[in-house]
Amino acid sequence: MDFSIPPAAAALLAELRAFIHQELLPREPALLRAGFLASESELDQLRQRARRAGLWGPQIPKELGGLGLSLLDHALVSEQLGYSPFGHYVVGAQAPDAGNIELLHRYGSDEQRARYLLPLAAGQLRSCFSMTEPEHPGSNPTQLSCAARKGADGYIIDGHKWFTSSAEGAAFAIVMAITDPDAEPHRRASMFLVPTDTPGFVHVRNIPIFGHAGGGYDSHAELRYEACRVPLEARIGPEGAGFQIAQERLGPGRIHHCMRWLGICQRAFDLMCERARTRELEPGVPLASKQTIQTWVAESRARIDAARLLVLHTAWLIDQRGFAAAREQVSLIKFHVAELLGQVLDRAIQTHGALGLTDDTVLAFFYTRERGARIYDGPDEVHKAVVARRIFSAAARATRLEGPVR
Repeated sequence: MDFSIPPAAAALLAELRAFIHQELLPREPALLRAGFLASESELDQLRQRARRAGLWGPQIPKELGGLGLSLLDHALVSEQLGYSPFGHYVVGAQAPDAGNIELLHRYGSDEQRARYLLPLAAGQLRSCFSMTEPEHPGSNPTQLSCAARKGADGYIIDGHKWFTSSAEGAAFAIVMAITDPDAEPHRRASMFLVPTDTPGFVHVRNIPIFGHAGGGYDSHAELRYEACRVPLEARIGPEGAGFQIAQERLGPGRIHHCMRWLGICQRAFDLMCERARTRELEPGVPLASKQTIQTWVAESRARIDAARLLVLHTAWLIDQRGFAAAREQVSLIKFHVAELLGQVLDRAIQTHGALGLTDDTVLAFFYTRERGARIYDGPDEVHKAVVARRIFSAAARATRLEGPVR
């Protein structure tokens, strides 16, 4: 079993690390103060620098202008990018665009690819993914009310969505809507491309998260689709395939999220260690001399490293055998890394004392933006139930074949 990183991947990681520390981190405080919306011009300049450095689109196929990395290699890259809130954005690897690129590359028609995929992969526009509804539990995507009624020349979409991330400023939405309410639950919905300038596409508001509504890419919108008319060609894939496409989109996406979260964990860990090492409780007595802090540091180091191996193994398994073979592992990493993220951030903030609550470090930004990690893409409790059911099922099969455990 070889745990070494291939030379090509190691070289790319070194280049990314240098770019983040030399180009991005020095600008990060000013970018955070201004916000994404006001910083778009400077972020576009950073994107151009990343492109010139050969760092654009690690997850984007080579034929679309990206690096075409495997899921495992991109997982390693995603951890490096997660060190800064702007890391994924400046190399074109940010959600929801990354998932939408994968979706359109796999299921889009030639016309859809030309109109939407190519400019999206080139970073010329942004997109959003519109599935969650306030009237139904997000943990059960088969329960939707948004409907697409089929006519002779297209579909009419009516519905209410929220937590459509990055909708403000997006050029188009990928919308999940019911096309056959009488079908079995996993065949009721289809996906549609809806340009955001379509009559009836209503951006109601950016939803405040812990008091911050955000703006532009850094926002979560409430939307209404009021008799939105789209042509038949706006449907992605077969009618009734929406749930299947969503699941395939979410699988690799959870790898991306988990490794991004580990990058955040590493940033919080580094800040915690620096604060503990340099903050003196009294002359000659650093915070790092206290056993509680030492325990937090040691446990955090062990748990971050263990979580990384768990996620990388899951990425390897998907690369080798496909998403279906890794369903249990994907649920495991989702709740495990999300909980770890909250724990490491909380300890880092506590170590900083009152400073940790302010915007003078990046910790408060991470804390408010990433608490949702335990909720979106399936809440922790659902993933734990999925894993437990699979474990019990496997145990029952083993008992039938080998007899009870003694």
